[in-house]
Amino acid sequence: MTASSDRLWGVASGLGAGAMWGLVFLAPKFAAEASPLLLTAGRYLAYGLIAVVLIAPRWRRLAPLIEAGTWRALVWLSLAGNLVYFAFVVVAVHLAGVAASALIVGMVPVVVALWGLKDGGGPPASRTAPPIVLAAVAVGLIGWRALSHGHGVSGGPTGIQTLIGLGCALGALISWTVYAVGNSRWMARLTQVSPHDWSLLTGVVTGGLALLLAVPAALTTQGWTGGAWLKLAGVCLGVALFASIIGNALWNQASRRLPLTMLGQMIVFETVFAFVYGYIWEGRGPAVIEILAILMMIVSVVWCVRAHGPAPIAEEPLH
Repeated sequence: MTASSDRLWGVASGLGAGAMWGLVFLAPKFAAEASPLLLTAGRYLAYGLIAVVLIAPRWRRLAPLIEAGTWRALVWLSLAGNLVYFAFVVVAVHLAGVAASALIVGMVPVVVALWGLKDGGGPPASRTAPPIVLAAVAVGLIGWRALSHGHGVSGGPTGIQTLIGLGCALGALISWTVYAVGNSRWMARLTQVSPHDWSLLTGVVTGGLALLLAVPAALTTQGWTGGAWLKLAGVCLGVALFASIIGNALWNQASRRLPLTMLGQMIVFETVFAFVYGYIWEGRGPAVIEILAILMMIVSVVWCVRAHGPAPIAEEPLH
């Protein structure tokens, strides 16, 4: 496979992962009565069970490839990219709304890309800075419009609730940035483990950690009916399958095929899809400024792809 086609598949995988991950922002709306702890435990218990079933036939081959240090890495990656991140998102969506939460988490491409500039092998900052700035402006436009129009919670949130929600969204941003960078680097080390198997290993570890949350989470379900449990089970299984299993597998494909500075831009797709799903949920279309911001995000991704291509002939003597 050529470098250009490999990169194309990486971008397609990043887009697919964004489409799956955007569903995460709707989960708290579908199961509004579930506490953040319960929704987090339920989602990742389901993720862990699915991962165990899928990885079982390949376990004998995989087990010798995973050393103690790798298991420790899987623990902190599972915490940062799954449990802690999702708990922050659930609280943020409840208190600050889908739009504001997606806005702040949407800054991940900028933070990851800036972090990735420290890695060797990437293009110079003069070629990556413009699309990064464009992505930041796009996220800012969406956020300005969303925050100025509210997020549709009945009665509106109090100032303190909004601040807590935005703080949790910021926590999700930090948590996912740590995961994105760490996961990319571990994927680069473990070339003998396929992206899909790495995703399943992460799921197994995440499911084990979620077991620790199960008992305290169950204490928040007093007075629940059978219908509420069925709805929670459906939401948890759906998010586990689409966002965790399929989304993570696609993301790991992108992580293996794309450099870190370019990988960060792929997370833009999660924000775009989160807003699209939010529009569908709210039964409305995007405002003009939102359309402009989404187009700017798409242009930013395409621009970043071109920035990682061969440098123009006139620039070659400078390298």
